[in-house]
Amino acid sequence: MKYLSLLLLLPFGANAQSDTIQLNQLTVAATRFEQPARRSPFQIQPITREQIAFRNNQNTADLLQQTGNVFVQKSQGGGGSPVLRGFEASRVLIVVDGVRMNNAIYRAGHLQNVLRIDPAILDRAEVLFGPGSTLYGSDALGGVMYFQSRNPDLSNSAKVSVRPSAYVRIGSATGERTAHADVSIGTRRLGFLTSITGASFGDVVQGNNRRADYPDFGKLTQYVEVSPSNPIGQVVTNPDPNKQVGSAYQQLDLLQKVLFQPSEGVRHILNVQYSTSSNVPRYDRLSEVASGKPRFAEWYYGPERRLLTSYRLEMTRATALFDRLNLTAAYQNIEESRNSRRLDAASLKRQVERVGVWSLNADLQKRLGDHTLQYGLELTHNDVTSTATFLDVRTSAVTPADTRYPDGGNTLSTTAFYLTDQLTLSPLVTINGGLRYTLTNLNAIFRDKTFFPFPFDEIKQSPSGLSGNLGLVLTPTERSKISLLGSTGFRAPNIDDLTKVFESRAGSLIVPNPNIRPEQTYNLELSVNQWVGNRLRLDATVFNTWFTNAIVVDAFTLNGQSTVNYGGQLSQVTAAQNKRRAMLRGYSLGALLRLTNRLSFSGTINDVAGRILAVGGFDTKELPLDHVPPTFGRLSLLYQSPRFTAEAYSLFNGWKRIADYNPEGEDNAQYATPAGMPAWMTANLRGSVRVSRFLTVQAACENLFDLNYRTFASGFSAPGRNFLLTLRAGL
Repeated sequence: MKYLSLLLLLPFGANAQSDTIQLNQLTVAATRFEQPARRSPFQIQPITREQIAFRNNQNTADLLQQTGNVFVQKSQGGGGSPVLRGFEASRVLIVVDGVRMNNAIYRAGHLQNVLRIDPAILDRAEVLFGPGSTLYGSDALGGVMYFQSRNPDLSNSAKVSVRPSAYVRIGSATGERTAHADVSIGTRRLGFLTSITGASFGDVVQGNNRRADYPDFGKLTQYVEVSPSNPIGQVVTNPDPNKQVGSAYQQLDLLQKVLFQPSEGVRHILNVQYSTSSNVPRYDRLSEVASGKPRFAEWYYGPERRLLTSYRLEMTRATALFDRLNLTAAYQNIEESRNSRRLDAASLKRQVERVGVWSLNADLQKRLGDHTLQYGLELTHNDVTSTATFLDVRTSAVTPADTRYPDGGNTLSTTAFYLTDQLTLSPLVTINGGLRYTLTNLNAIFRDKTFFPFPFDEIKQSPSGLSGNLGLVLTPTERSKISLLGSTGFRAPNIDDLTKVFESRAGSLIVPNPNIRPEQTYNLELSVNQWVGNRLRLDATVFNTWFTNAIVVDAFTLNGQSTVNYGGQLSQVTAAQNKRRAMLRGYSLGALLRLTNRLSFSGTINDVAGRILAVGGFDTKELPLDHVPPTFGRLSLLYQSPRFTAEAYSLFNGWKRIADYNPEGEDNAQYATPAGMPAWMTANLRGSVRVSRFLTVQAACENLFDLNYRTFASGFSAPGRNFLLTLRAGL
């Protein structure tokens, strides 16, 4: 990387506002209860409510990227797929208010579901890196993203407490127009919180400052214009090749919470969240070219809807069974669709998926002498329906089409139990350990096999998995911490892994494979956190992950054929398959330097390498593991005073050479240069001024030098120079 020599001269690590977790700070993600971070062996990245407001990101994916420790891939304007330690999508877990968002159709490719979480109403977020399967179960191979929304504020007096807040934000390069309002109303025992956020984004304008060796990289020279008078559409010239026509979308987020506290130590919380979007164009697909013209006239996700309803009981009254109890019952309803039509074709293919998810979580904690025991259970049930039609855009005639998942019904259920123990041997030594058993039941029925004569009518699986962790934490002083952690991860194949039919890229078709087995990881990591004096904090983590039965996409056959005709194109047959072994290793370095009481410098750098290992048999070659990002990180210079905060910061990525791309996976080499994805480094400024007790003005200039760049595996270029203005009011 061309900037490496510069970066090596600077301290790496914590983000603005002392981002890395402090030794005496509380963490929720590590135990599902608040506990001191100094006793936890996990690497954890906290994001506070104040940081969320100051960073002022347009969505939750950007919020995660701003930590400098989370890599984010983007396929479209309404996209953002977080990557943790080389794991992405269905291999990382998203938890909102104690409820897992991952469902039976979370795919292994790139996933934008984190955008369905409204950052405007978050109280905090935490990222737990590495396997979190002991507490959270399947999918938590690379880590856990834990989001906690705000709760209603109760009144401290006999008067009713009313606390409204609102903001509006505009952005230039993204065409953003966002408005948010919320109000919390509370008495001593009863509180209500209502929140609404509406956002509209235009076609994103990418940076104009390109590398000399790739002067046209990312330019969109033509696109397909569709209108009611011309539903087939026509190819038109883009007057501004930097404008990514086909990246605009809108989003609406609603939240309603009710908190009832009948007595000290008992709280009941009702939680309703709803998120929906407009159609979200799949920009990377729309930019693909065949024979000098766009491949697709239309390719978009239909409105992505997420409804979450939950009831939560929190008890902190000590009993014989527990000192603390969290009980959460939830229901989620998710709808998503894919709509695509090739250039000059009349048939628009529409595939619709609806998922209902019921879940129950019970977490109990009990202190017995030097032991802090925690135990619990998790029950989930997913019900998936998949439908598909062809719509003739000229005549509105509708005919059946092949579904993405089996059309006869799909279910996925899990039952899990766990037990952990934190043993405090002395003020200097803590041992953490735990085990979890998970049983999964999956059933998928292929009813109509007109389009694909699969050699099976049904797929059934009932895999189980035992996962655990054992960690040693040494705190030789109040300002130092050393932790050694061994942990395992478990991920059972879901409906998407086993049954999906999907064109992953031009000329490549993924088909079902009923013989996939669960993935497992074995992880070993060492972390050191040290304050040097009162001004310098250093953080370092190194890890090695052994990945067995890794599910990767590779060449396959269907009824003995290696190619099939799909959508009028001869396509190579591929399928998700278990590769016997893979390995990932990497590091995360960080530092925070307090230059004065108001001025601080911070930075992070992360690097991961992953390979599918050659072990003979069908694994006769060693290949790069897909989803593994290049070196990335963040640098920041932050000034803080009671009324004014300003930050100059930089995000950077190293080169991802084409030789390090996985040719069959989800690395999307077709959207990179012939040499891979170039390195880049941005310069950014932002500031916040508290004008009065009730009003704050925020302004920012992102990508100051109008750099043209893409993050690894992305088919969508980042915004160019982007001016942001925000007015924020509240009591």
